[in-house]
Amino acid sequence: MIAMIRNCNYWLTLARSDARGQLRSMRVLPDPSDPRLTRRVIGIDQTGAAVETAVTVERPLTLYLNGQEIVTMMTILDRPEDLAVGYLLNQGMLKPGDTVEAVEYDDDLQVVVVRTPARTNFEEKLRKKTLTSGCAQGTAFGDLMEDFAEVRLNPAARLRTSELYRLLHAINTLPSLYLEAGAIHGCALCEGDAPVAYMEDVGRHNAVDKIAGWMFRNAVTGADKLFYTTGRLTSEMVIKTVRMGIPVLVSRSGFTAWGVELAREAKLTLIGRCRGKRFMALAGQERIIFDADLAYVEEESAKHRRKGAEP
Repeated sequence: MIAMIRNCNYWLTLARSDARGQLRSMRVLPDPSDPRLTRRVIGIDQTGAAVETAVTVERPLTLYLNGQEIVTMMTILDRPEDLAVGYLLNQGMLKPGDTVEAVEYDDDLQVVVVRTPARTNFEEKLRKKTLTSGCAQGTAFGDLMEDFAEVRLNPAARLRTSELYRLLHAINTLPSLYLEAGAIHGCALCEGDAPVAYMEDVGRHNAVDKIAGWMFRNAVTGADKLFYTTGRLTSEMVIKTVRMGIPVLVSRSGFTAWGVELAREAKLTLIGRCRGKRFMALAGQERIIFDADLAYVEEESAKHRRKGAEP
């Protein structure tokens, strides 16, 4: 019995050490303690008793490309520069090889300006703007897929289920605004079993755009990465992941038919309903290596269940 207790303590200490190591190795991590991102609000609960809770704060951010106003987005406004560049990349207004001279953010005006040496004019593109299924008024343009068919994802990329389960545990235990206040989506850029950058926002498309912008501004490639999201696996989420050159997309939520169709067309590994021991892959199954013993995989704790955790 004593030996068993010592063994359990050893593994608990090792797990805590691994978690601390992952936090130190992460390059981008949410700061739930940032007073700008949440607000305390008083109300009542189902019994009529007074309650106080944290709620997520959203603010408008107007994006300019050179001298042209592009869009006003609702966002938590924690990484406006990454969001601006990522939005332009994912809408095809910037290309991966383009030069960005400056990204200027004015906190008083809540305006961000992306400056390029080349002249830009997207009046026609803006006229074709359409509403998408995304939260927080996500938008896609009529020619969003213009580069989609040309992307070639890394065929040699592999996903070990042992790494996937360790990754899910790491993401679920990260400090997050979701655990602090809810009403928010999270996205993570991952390598192996470790998250590299984790970002949150009121709309899942804002969160993925921030990851894309951060990758561009830090010259991070996606060929050997995995992308994780708490949001649904819609057509636009698939398109953006492919445009970032990431071969594996994982979500704790479900699929749309067009999202699956596009993933198969692009040869993207698409994994959804991924919670605890369970997941479902509907595209790119050939990348998955089943090396985990499910008897030793823990179910997701109630504390860390997030949006999309339907049975």
